[in-house]
Amino acid sequence: MLPAQEAAKIYQTNYVRNSRAIGVLWAIFTILFAIVNVVCFIQPYWIGDGVDTPKAGYFGLFHYCISEGTSRDLVCEGSFTEFSSIPSSAFKAASFFIGLSMVLVITCIVCFALFFFCSTATVYKICGWMQLASATCLVLGCLIFPDGWNSDEVQRLCGDQTDKYSLGACSVRWAYILAIMGILDALILSFLAFVLGNRQDGLMAEELLADSKGSPHR
Repeated sequence: MLPAQEAAKIYQTNYVRNSRAIGVLWAIFTILFAIVNVVCFIQPYWIGDGVDTPKAGYFGLFHYCISEGTSRDLVCEGSFTEFSSIPSSAFKAASFFIGLSMVLVITCIVCFALFFFCSTATVYKICGWMQLASATCLVLGCLIFPDGWNSDEVQRLCGDQTDKYSLGACSVRWAYILAIMGILDALILSFLAFVLGNRQDGLMAEELLADSKGSPHR
């Protein structure tokens, strides 16, 4: 084998090894993102009471707890399975989009099984589109959620000055911040999936070219 061909073979081997290593990291972070998405959807700590709030409590996408009277004991209501119990149409829409984001990323993980049956590049691109759609749903959910802050239940917790996109005496809690961070995570994972997919296409093209050069002409 010629030196140039040997160098190309070594480069191709390293290229494949690096792509696989990055692909494994991408898969691990996709699973971690799915866990973050599930936590953001389930946990009711999107907004909560502050020092000056008239009552104690907190709100999630569909579940919320508020103290009654002078007692600090919390009364909890709201369920995703009972959509009518969600206190605001904006909260309902946000719940739908965050839930859809969660379903998309879980479906993306299920699609990892396609690596055994389909082209690697195709699977990366399918997952890339799913992650991009998941990020879009997260953006919509995070933007729509504050539109429901003028509901009676939120004003009961946060005070009369609470309005759309204005929390009054309440404060943003960790689940909302985690959801916003998840948007950036999903966009990075989506970009990486498309890069890995294009890399696989390039690798296949190089292999076909090498085979055509190596085959004897008739």
